Amino acid sequence: MKKVIIVGAVGGGATAASQLRYYDKDMAITVYDRDSTMSYAACGTPYVIGGVIEEESSIIMANPDQFKNKRNIDVLLAHEIVEIDRIQKQVLVRNLSTGDEFSDSYDALILSPGGSAIMPEIAGLDKGNVFTLRSYADMQAIQTFIDREKPSHCVVSGAGFIGLEMAENLCHLGLEVTIVHKSSAILSILDEDLSKLLHSELERHNIDVHTDAVIEKIDKKEAHLSNGKRLASDLVIMSIGFKPNTALAEQACLSIGETGGIRTNEFMQTDDPAIYAIGDATENSDFITGDPKRVPLAVPAHRQAFLAARHITGSPIAKKGLLGTSILKVFDLDAAMTGLTETQINEKGLLAKTVTHTGNSNAGYYPDHSKLTLKVHYNPETRQILGAQCVGGKGVDKRIDVIATAIYGGLTIDDLQALELCYAPPFSSPKDPVNMISYKAIE
Repeated sequence: MKKVIIVGAVGGGATAASQLRYYDKDMAITVYDRDSTMSYAACGTPYVIGGVIEEESSIIMANPDQFKNKRNIDVLLAHEIVEIDRIQKQVLVRNLSTGDEFSDSYDALILSPGGSAIMPEIAGLDKGNVFTLRSYADMQAIQTFIDREKPSHCVVSGAGFIGLEMAENLCHLGLEVTIVHKSSAILSILDEDLSKLLHSELERHNIDVHTDAVIEKIDKKEAHLSNGKRLASDLVIMSIGFKPNTALAEQACLSIGETGGIRTNEFMQTDDPAIYAIGDATENSDFITGDPKRVPLAVPAHRQAFLAARHITGSPIAKKGLLGTSILKVFDLDAAMTGLTETQINEKGLLAKTVTHTGNSNAGYYPDHSKLTLKVHYNPETRQILGAQCVGGKGVDKRIDVIATAIYGGLTIDDLQALELCYAPPFSSPKDPVNMISYKAIE
């Protein structure tokens, strides 16, 4: 009977365990995680803090007892894998509650270690009012601080996904929120012209945004910025990025790629064919260019879990690269993207043209409609779609999902005008924005 050990019990690890059991009813499966909570929806944590999701426990998808009773999978929380012996196919496990250590053997090992929030080296991090949001425990710590201290002012450092979601949710709680961002434009995975739409939306909701600045010092009531300004701050959320947890892989002499993630092949195997790596800490490839790419998002992690499980159980399916399709909400606007951005296209020196369409999400005479801007990059010679972005108040996800599917299916920019998409006044127009993009691109 084959034995599989999984390191990490959140999205990727828990999914891999479930997939393995689905394809093999007899396999011995053990999951270890150093945290005290498993299989929770990390993407929901900002909305729990903001009270949008009222029941904290609703984002916990499973617990060890459920995994044992329903799937016959052993999950040991507060247990950390501290060493891998590739020759003996063993791991050294430390019980974080007792300090005891023991060895466990495997036929296949899946690493799903996730990542850790980056904390800058600045004065004042020990003041007790500085938080990151990478785990369930982080979420609870922020909630406890808000309930106990009743803060009035918050500074969010970093305007990526988590930073923007936290700014909105803290605003919902009645805090005065200020964002500090190192770059000249927020949400750097968007082209700058579209990121400005989100910037304006933040300011429309009385969130002050300081770009080209970083926090240099924190005290109990103020954050001191590199531009000389001081911001009132009872609470600081550090959201400047995260680093993949690769220490265990490095200890085992597994290759780390140029993006900082654990290098994997098309079946999610590392250098060692018995060791797989999935999720936020892995390096994959870009679907369009084939270059190394790391996408720390939920959808790739779940897909990678499936691919690893299929390979281990003898029915392999090869991965085809990542587009990095993603979306977020900023008050009344949604922003979604797939494929390459303008900056990435320029950095790679790719031949490209851009077409943009601004129009209604659905029929303008229908009461419930909004504006959206759809932007697509493509190769003018091959007509290959290189990337797309959309910002608007309604229907943003639909347009990017269609274009992501088109890229995956090998459709060109010219093919989009022929797509027969759903139409009725509440949903679209006879010529959907996706069609309109294509009509504008035809030369």
